[in-house]
Amino acid sequence: MTAPASLHQLKLGFVALTDCAALVAAHKLGLDRELGLQFCLQRQPSWSAVRDKLMNGQLDAAHALYGLVYGMQLGMGSPQCDMAILMTLNQNGQGISLAPALADQYRQGISLAEISRDLGRPLVLAHTFPTGTHAMWLYYWLAAQGVHPLRDARCVVIPPAQMGAAMQDGMLDGFCAGQPWHAQAQQLGVASRVADSAAIWPEHPEKVLACRRELAQQQPDVVGRMVQALLLASHWLDQPENHAQAAAWLAEDDCLAMPVELILQQWESADAGQLRFCADGRVNYPYLSDGLWFLQQYRRWGMWPGEAEPAMVTAVNQTALYEQAARCCGLPLPAPADRHSVLMDGCHWPERADAAPSVGAMLNFTH
Repeated sequence: MTAPASLHQLKLGFVALTDCAALVAAHKLGLDRELGLQFCLQRQPSWSAVRDKLMNGQLDAAHALYGLVYGMQLGMGSPQCDMAILMTLNQNGQGISLAPALADQYRQGISLAEISRDLGRPLVLAHTFPTGTHAMWLYYWLAAQGVHPLRDARCVVIPPAQMGAAMQDGMLDGFCAGQPWHAQAQQLGVASRVADSAAIWPEHPEKVLACRRELAQQQPDVVGRMVQALLLASHWLDQPENHAQAAAWLAEDDCLAMPVELILQQWESADAGQLRFCADGRVNYPYLSDGLWFLQQYRRWGMWPGEAEPAMVTAVNQTALYEQAARCCGLPLPAPADRHSVLMDGCHWPERADAAPSVGAMLNFTH
């Protein structure tokens, strides 16, 4: 669709997941047009397509994995590209599923190592992108249970929409991804969810609004209005009375192409990992510590040998731009020092709950 001359057109990419809802709702509610913008939403087949199109300018911005942005910034698996995280789009809402027989064993208290020994081979588990959130949740979950994700298991990359088919074909023992693909796999009878990502890291960051940094630098007004539209949509999504309408939009053929009931059931399920879109802005703030956690994990798994680079983290996470947009929307600004979690293995992130630690201290945090 061609944008009217009076509106600034923005090509926004997304992958078919429930947590793309803020982009869809902002457009359906007309929040983009109220702010002088025209969102042209473009569904992408994979996270690698999102990465490539952001890099070559085919997309202005995108619903993206948090770790995808830092992978691009570091040049891990692709040419280096200066990137910007404008806001966090959601927290929680992901999960890990295993084949039904393996899930039954796991729930009976049989360890992953024992399950692997009984199979006579390493577990074959899929995630969605090498530097992405799902890879890091899967690695952390395995390691917390004594399974080294790079030595004791075989982890492979598959686009989220293909997880159910891969399970059905017997290619996988399990996978880590977002909804509604766990729900679909369970409906097919080929997988059962055994862990929610909120149990790995409560209130973890998941998808972000990402763009090339040059766009944020060259057109801060346009980018700021884009953030405002998505903040207003995120607040709307957190109201339970709006879930049915949002699910109906997500179910459309050009979005998830899934039954409304399946999307809504998983979204509102008490054990679905507490998918959150706004929480008065506590979800959306681009906390420096969130980005630093991914750098720490890349170092942990030998993916990145770098040293502490405070300037890089503050350049990627656009806190000043976000703060201005949030004020325009009337959303309070959370105190970064209040961001603190205890992960599933008992480790604290950041280490201190009563103060915001230095970048260097967080990068040097070890298990």
